[in-house]
Amino acid sequence: MSTRLADLTTLRVGGPARRLVEVASEDELVEAVRAADAAGEPLLVLGGGSNLLVSDDGFDGVVVRDTRTDIDAPDASACAGTTLTVAAGVEWDQVVRLAIDQGLPGLEALSGIPGSAGATPVQNVGAYGQEVSQTIASVRVWDRARERVQTMPLALLGFGYRTSVLKRSMRTGSDGRTWHPTPRYVVLDVTFQLRWGDLSEPITYGELAARLDIEVGKRAPLAEVREAVLELRRGKGMVLDAADHDTWSAGSFFTNPVLDDAGLRRVPAEAPRWATGDGRTKVSAAWLIEHAGLAKGYGLPGPASLSTKHTLALTNRGGASAADLVEIARAVRDRVHEAYGVLLEPEPVLVGVDL
Repeated sequence: MSTRLADLTTLRVGGPARRLVEVASEDELVEAVRAADAAGEPLLVLGGGSNLLVSDDGFDGVVVRDTRTDIDAPDASACAGTTLTVAAGVEWDQVVRLAIDQGLPGLEALSGIPGSAGATPVQNVGAYGQEVSQTIASVRVWDRARERVQTMPLALLGFGYRTSVLKRSMRTGSDGRTWHPTPRYVVLDVTFQLRWGDLSEPITYGELAARLDIEVGKRAPLAEVREAVLELRRGKGMVLDAADHDTWSAGSFFTNPVLDDAGLRRVPAEAPRWATGDGRTKVSAAWLIEHAGLAKGYGLPGPASLSTKHTLALTNRGGASAADLVEIARAVRDRVHEAYGVLLEPEPVLVGVDL
C-alpha cells in the first residue's frame, strides 16, 4: 500500500508516494539516496515534513525519510564552550530543549519550531531575533553530484535570510508528471558551537522582550525565554496541536520581502521594517497581507484559509487539498502585489505545485 504524504506533513495534504524508505542510520540514508540516483528515480528527502506543500497527485518516486535520533552530548569539561552534533532526523525542538537543559544559550528563541534538525541550515531557520546561522559551526552532507561525504564549515554555507548554499543548490527534478526541487546536498548532521551560561543571548526582538518584561538587548534565564517564546508561538498557532486547525500549517507561508529603495518607496511608511545591513530593508509580510485587505481567517469556512491567529500562515481546516491551499496562496500573493507591487515568495518547498 502506498504512503500518503498527507500523513507525513504538518499541512496534512499530499497524495501517495510511490515508494517510502525509512532510514535509521547514516549508512542507510546514504545508500538509499545512492540507490535512487543510480536507478534514475526521482528523490524526495523528508524530515519532519513541516516545510512542504505536496501536490494531490503525490510523488511518483522515492521518498527517503530520516528517522535517526542521534545527538552527541556536549562535553561539560570544555570551559570555553562546546559543540553539539545532531543527526539530521532529530526533532528540532528536542535539540533546543537539550541545549537549555545543559545551560547552552543560542537556540532558546527557536523553541517550538516544528520539523527536523537537518532542515534548519537549509532554510537558515530563525525566529524572535535568532537564526541557526549564528551558532552553526559546520554541516556534514552527502554530495550527490560528487558522490561523497563533505563537511561544509560556516564559511561555505552562504547563509542569508531564510536561505543557504544548501537551498540555493537545489536542482529541479521530475517524477514524470510534475516538477519538484531535489537537493544536491543531503544533510547528514549539523554541528553547533555553543557557550555555557544560564542567561540567554541578548533579546533583540521587541515583542519577546516585552513578554519577558525586559529591555531590548538584555538577557533573561534560558527557561524563561523558552516559555515566553512558546507562549507567543501558541498565540499565533505556531506550535503543533492536532486539535487546533490553525496549527495545520507549514508555519509562515511567505518570507518577509527584502526590498531595495525603489521597492521600499511603494510600501507605506508605517509598515514594520528592519535594515538587513546590505543596503536593503526587510518588510513585514504579515503587515502587507493584512493591509492589502486580507484579515485573519480569510477563506473561511474553508477548506483552506489564513490562520485565525496569524495572517502569515495558510491552514488546512480539516479537509483541504493541495489545490485548495494553492488557491488561497495565489489570492494572497496577487492581492499584495496589486496593492504594493511587492511579490511575496513562498517559504515551504513546493512539490508538484506552482504558485
